[in-house]
Amino acid sequence: MRQTSQPGSTGLLAYGAVTAAYWAFMLTDGALRMLVLLHFHTLGFSAVQLAYLFLLYEVAGVVTNLFAGWLAARFGLASTLYAGLVLQGAALVALAQLDPAWSLALSVGYVMAVQGLSGVAKDLAKMSSKSAVKLLAPQSQSGLFGWTAVLTGSKNAVKGLGFLLGAGLLAGVGFQLAVYSMAGVLAVILLAVLISAGRIGLSGPRAGGLPGADKTKALGDVLAKDPNISWLSLARVFLFGARDVWFVVGIPIYFYAVLSDGSAQGDRAAFFMIGGFMALWIIFYGFVQARAPKLLKAAERSPEALVGDARRLVAALILLPASLALSSLGLPAGPAFTALLVVGLLAFGALFAVNSSLHSYLILAFSKSERVTLDVGFYYSANAAGRLLGTLLSGLSYQAGGLAACLGTAALMLVLAWLATRRLQPAGAPL
Repeated sequence: MRQTSQPGSTGLLAYGAVTAAYWAFMLTDGALRMLVLLHFHTLGFSAVQLAYLFLLYEVAGVVTNLFAGWLAARFGLASTLYAGLVLQGAALVALAQLDPAWSLALSVGYVMAVQGLSGVAKDLAKMSSKSAVKLLAPQSQSGLFGWTAVLTGSKNAVKGLGFLLGAGLLAGVGFQLAVYSMAGVLAVILLAVLISAGRIGLSGPRAGGLPGADKTKALGDVLAKDPNISWLSLARVFLFGARDVWFVVGIPIYFYAVLSDGSAQGDRAAFFMIGGFMALWIIFYGFVQARAPKLLKAAERSPEALVGDARRLVAALILLPASLALSSLGLPAGPAFTALLVVGLLAFGALFAVNSSLHSYLILAFSKSERVTLDVGFYYSANAAGRLLGTLLSGLSYQAGGLAACLGTAALMLVLAWLATRRLQPAGAPL
């Protein structure tokens, strides 16, 4: 592992390029999710059908993450970053070809396939960006946690803007033109990064940039070797499942039901308000993520204390969806419960953000430099599995019991995440 305490100028430039590329990707990813959800809801899709649209996206994420680390090790980390951006552009262009005259089955199948391609793209870009931090950042606890938190927090703030952008574009210019506009933005960013890659050290032989290909890595190396990484990955499954079980379908559809009167004008107003809330939640979540090292005083504390925080934070998080689920049973859908829901979900976002940022640091801290792409890929495969589980349960639970069922399921999944974090030990400690 490198022991440098301060990054060189080349490393900073490469980190900046990785961050810019990841921002561009997440802007379009957030916008695409909101576009697909709201567009197809207005076409009459049920909660379960809406969940189906995102299932292949999440399945692709599980598989991609598992093998993306190996691909990055074999072909170079910059190559997988570029591949993610190219595939996302292709997915956007393909989605614009959707024909309203197609049958329901064909439309669902086509959008699922395009979303699957987008899922591959997302997780190639995510694995590449997160692994790059391990290799480019200073290796002190505070330095690595700080760089990880900045990348992760800023990414989520940008994704939040994407939610707002997607809802605004759908209301303003329609589905097809909105998708083409995002593809154009992504193409410009990709071209800029490619042109500057050699000069800033993102790829090529310059010291301080990202590593090139290593043909010695075997496919069997994708599985985690460290029990800490296995337990952290299992905790990640249930942590992100607990978020998406209400976030993907339940909350947008609930808000649509209470905000829209069914008219075209009512729909447009509802789109802006739903997109605005989702954007606010993600931006707030990203802001807290970026400040997590300061909130936890990471520079002054031991690895043992941070692992203890990971356990306590998940335990505290359980209370919020459990309380909201009980409140939803006692209060009718309307202004009072909606206001309580907004406040409760913002509190959930703050706690979840610190949880997520700490987990993102711990996976890098537990990983060896020579295995970082493999371990990060395995970990984010678990992350995608959690999103897949949450997405499926979001549609099923909302259809079965409305928002209360979504929130109650989230609380149960957080209990499972807490049980997994209890098995974590500080790096180097006996297990």
